[in-house]
Amino acid sequence: MIVTTTNSIEGSPIREYRGIVFGEVITGINVFKDIGAGLRNFFGGRSAGYEEELQNARNEALDEMCRRAERTGANAVVGVDIDYEVLGTDNGMLMVSASGTAVVV
Repeated sequence: MIVTTTNSIEGSPIREYRGIVFGEVITGINVFKDIGAGLRNFFGGRSAGYEEELQNARNEALDEMCRRAERTGANAVVGVDIDYEVLGTDNGMLMVSASGTAVVV
């Protein structure tokens, strides 16, 4: 499966458009990671726990989007966009969504 943020794939003309596909992941944020991140925010530095959580959620959203594209018979997704949103009354959840256009090249 070819996945790209561009609207075309160089050297591979789009033969069919199969529609918009999405992949969404909602994940809870661990309280222990919150404490560690708060300390790193105070003293400076990166939060490896949050970065890993974000990377995992992004990969899962892209994987889900690709699975949905495959179900349409597509072999590529173009115009991919990834969005992040903090959810919940205490901002304790993170939603990552990936979207694009499923195509056949």
